[in-house]
Amino acid sequence: MDTLNAIMSRRSIRKFKDTPVTDKQIKKILEAAMNAPSAGDGRPWHFAVIKDRQKLDAFAEKVDDGNEMFKQAQAAILLVGDPSKEGFPGFYPQDCACAGQNLQLATHELGLGTVWIALWSVKPRIDGVRSVIDVPENLEPFALFPIGVPDENLDEEYRYDVAKVHYEKW
Repeated sequence: MDTLNAIMSRRSIRKFKDTPVTDKQIKKILEAAMNAPSAGDGRPWHFAVIKDRQKLDAFAEKVDDGNEMFKQAQAAILLVGDPSKEGFPGFYPQDCACAGQNLQLATHELGLGTVWIALWSVKPRIDGVRSVIDVPENLEPFALFPIGVPDENLDEEYRYDVAKVHYEKW
């Protein structure tokens, strides 16, 4: 899959088949995520891989109001920011966002699906994640990605909007 095709065809997948996600696939996804750009090359992130069924089900209840996607997902990756590793103060959320986008595109390339579950600055979700896995207090849960083989086929969407483009002036 070429880059533009991956970007244009990636969709947020919320329904998954009961098919395992392999360790090899997870490693490829993490390699792509960690190859994201970061300010000052700080790489202020950690990733937690969750495959345990009880923990995935707990995420459904404690993070996303019982959302079935976590109960169907065969894995999840938690992206956690580490402010102490920032290349420049205040930039870790942007750095983590770059890693999250790479994670989503790599997942799509591998024929898997995921959706970005925002955690950053949403205290109830952060507390929910911390109640399921013991994220150290000095780290910031940023986003959670349920992963699995898609059990839905969403059409591509063309989202270019000329009204949102400004040349040389507003």
